[in-house]
Amino acid sequence: MSDATRVLITGAAGQVGRALLASIPPSVEARSVTHADLDIGNASQVKSYIAKFAPALIINAAAYTAVDKAESEQGAAQRVNAEGPAHLAQSALSYGARLLHISTDFVFDGSASSPYKADSPTAPLGVYGATKFAGEQAVLSTLGKQALVVRTAWVYAAQGQNFLRTMIRLMNERGAVRVVADQVGTPTAAASLAAVLWKFAARPELSGVFHWTDAGVASWYDFAVAIAEEAAARGLLQRAVSVAPIASVEYPTPARRPAYSVLDKRTTIEVLGVQPDHWRVQLRNTLEELVVA
Repeated sequence: MSDATRVLITGAAGQVGRALLASIPPSVEARSVTHADLDIGNASQVKSYIAKFAPALIINAAAYTAVDKAESEQGAAQRVNAEGPAHLAQSALSYGARLLHISTDFVFDGSASSPYKADSPTAPLGVYGATKFAGEQAVLSTLGKQALVVRTAWVYAAQGQNFLRTMIRLMNERGAVRVVADQVGTPTAAASLAAVLWKFAARPELSGVFHWTDAGVASWYDFAVAIAEEAAARGLLQRAVSVAPIASVEYPTPARRPAYSVLDKRTTIEVLGVQPDHWRVQLRNTLEELVVA
């Protein structure tokens, strides 16, 4: 990026938005907006804001991520995940900006047995995945070479609502948790994702769809066991904890989830020249933030 490149970050109150704000490169003049500042579902608001700020790049970290609620709040999910990115893309096209859009492993149905590539067939199982895929398509079809989509998975951070924080709370409250063991993916720290997003931001020649997560593979049960071990080692648990594996059918939810959603990130590794840390390394890093807090 050239000196003082203007970057607009949407979804600033979310996990990824916060991580992006905590790691802004020196060459960037960033402005961040929450939903209260800018409703991306409102086309005229988006156009007016982008016209005034004139960013060279928009990083869209705004999303409706309540996977189960999306099944009953389809309109809300559609507005944020599909219509919002479409509005951002239209305004980016009008004012010559690039758009880096964050998407999800939920665009896949989980029937694969090897990591999903960027061009693997998509088949969302529910409203969340379907609306996120619609957002991807709107961005790519509108902007072409000015658009870059980065899919990620199982994002968590030391702040916000996420699996890590929920598990620590339940472990302290109950001393025992039951966690599904037949859904497999890759836990990804928001901080490591943000670092890669900024690398993408600095490469205006790149476009299309890329994948990024931390390294390794885990079930939610594996992740919970690791959380229990690493949190106990850092004094974040007040009692001994039992973690029991269960099948997805024992924990029914309104939304179906992919059984396997590991993402193939080899293209990203080659293009950016970066190597992902194993998810357990990033888990330790994130827990250290909770220790300090």
